[in-house]
Amino acid sequence: MIPQDFLQQLLDRTDIVAVIERYVPLKKAGANYQARCPFHNEKSPSFSVSPTKQFYHCFGCGAHGTAITFLMQHAGMPFVEAVKELAGRVGMAVPDDGSRRPPEEENRRDKSFERMEAAARFYRQRLKGHEKAVDYLKQRGLTGETAARFGIGYAPEGWQSLREALAAGFADYADPLLAEIGLVIAHEDKRYDRFRDRVMFPIRNERGQTIAFGGRVIGAGEPKYLNSPETPLFHKGRELYGLYEHRRAIQGDNRVIVVEGYMDVVMLDQHGVQNAVATLGTAITADQAARLLRLADAVVFAFDGDNAGRKAAWRALENSLPQAQDGKRLSFLFLPEGEDPDSFVRTEGADAFHALCDQAMPLSDFLFAELTSQTDLGSQEGQVRLAKLAEPYLSKLGQAPLLKRMLQQRLASLTGLEPPRAQRGLRGAPMQRSPRGRAGVQPSAWQIALQAVLHDPTRATRMVELPESERPESVALATLVALLREHPELSTRDLVEHFRGREEQGLLEHAAAGLLAWDEDYDVEADFQGALNTLSAQAGRAQARELSGRKPSELTPEEKTRLLASLQRRKPPPA
Repeated sequence: MIPQDFLQQLLDRTDIVAVIERYVPLKKAGANYQARCPFHNEKSPSFSVSPTKQFYHCFGCGAHGTAITFLMQHAGMPFVEAVKELAGRVGMAVPDDGSRRPPEEENRRDKSFERMEAAARFYRQRLKGHEKAVDYLKQRGLTGETAARFGIGYAPEGWQSLREALAAGFADYADPLLAEIGLVIAHEDKRYDRFRDRVMFPIRNERGQTIAFGGRVIGAGEPKYLNSPETPLFHKGRELYGLYEHRRAIQGDNRVIVVEGYMDVVMLDQHGVQNAVATLGTAITADQAARLLRLADAVVFAFDGDNAGRKAAWRALENSLPQAQDGKRLSFLFLPEGEDPDSFVRTEGADAFHALCDQAMPLSDFLFAELTSQTDLGSQEGQVRLAKLAEPYLSKLGQAPLLKRMLQQRLASLTGLEPPRAQRGLRGAPMQRSPRGRAGVQPSAWQIALQAVLHDPTRATRMVELPESERPESVALATLVALLREHPELSTRDLVEHFRGREEQGLLEHAAAGLLAWDEDYDVEADFQGALNTLSAQAGRAQARELSGRKPSELTPEEKTRLLASLQRRKPPPA
């Protein structure tokens, strides 16, 4: 874990406007800056950046956060990498928390990347002079421009073809690193190239560095596709083919299409569909789903319409459920029989493929279609079976409480069983906050107090007595106030970062984002005082109920005084 005080210092030195302006052109608009949102398509600007709060928020799609969050959401960087990126810009060294690699390991990693790049260059060069491989790609409809864009190459038939490429550069064929990163296979006293007589697809990380390869056999042969093994550079459960090339298009379209093969991604790209990625020979993992949902609000899984395609889609559903979020859309597209994305886009074109994606089956429909096919809803036993089948899947929707509630209601309508009683609050659900004088959902006193404290953290010192409540916003407020009493120096931005990865993060981020919507004449102090009075009255009523339920003889003098005081403030003062 990176220490919180370091993150605060880093964000203190970071100008969020300068960070975002490297990616998005900003224009001054009053005290803030505005732009068209980089996370969704829009005609008029709704993306606002506050230099005072060091926070951004889009009033169209709801994206919001700090400079760290922006690099994670827009550039797709993991948290630690985003921190390192900002630290490098301001000349700070990220403290060593035990997770940083020692210098010798960093040097080994750099050498591994060098060898992978040397192999990638070698394969690209060999493609140009190999007629059989070029003819194969032409038969598949691939152009030279597309092959160059994806760095496609060819691995020669020889057992040690890489020896020539590496000897001419900086590595000996006997180098142990070559086996460690999956380029060669070492068996007893023999060493030979892993990839031979295959069309080669380099797999790149978010920085464009080659970390692995996928090789497609030409003509007959097994396996048809051969991927690099797991290595220190490559973890196939996290990486996605085409993500480096298509990141910007995915963010621009706010939709990503997940397909099964490298050629699907490449040919979709060539025909104008440039927001597709492919898994690497396995079902999509929870890590991959989370990564895609950080980049786009809609994920379409496009599979063949046969049994194998439906099985792959079901595995994708199972692994994606824990990452599903309210406001995000997961859907499933099953192509016509005998078609895959590659063949379909070549015959029907990009517009027809986009139209299919628009009509993809929502996660909820696919889930219940599959589960209802396994039982007979015409009997009570079948209805109970459906409820039991659905239970473990609905339980995975921890990040999508609204979707979970809707699916529970749908299940109830199918089975006739009562859905679970709705909880009084939705943990992590977005708060709706309307400034005074605007129409909208009336916020609770808890919500008003929470936003007022985020607006000015010194208000925490005035939060003396709060009624007991299990509402998520009350729990978040109590936690926030307790933190500020120990660390009164924390700013709004620091508070949001402090709770990253914790239950309170969602509520605090939405509350902080709402501050940017306030009008200049909004009297936050008046609403804060009103909220304090309301909460104080609630606390008084609760205390009065507790003490008045006991006999006077059972009360201590102190409790009698508290009861009298609580009775005096059972109602809030008139507005």
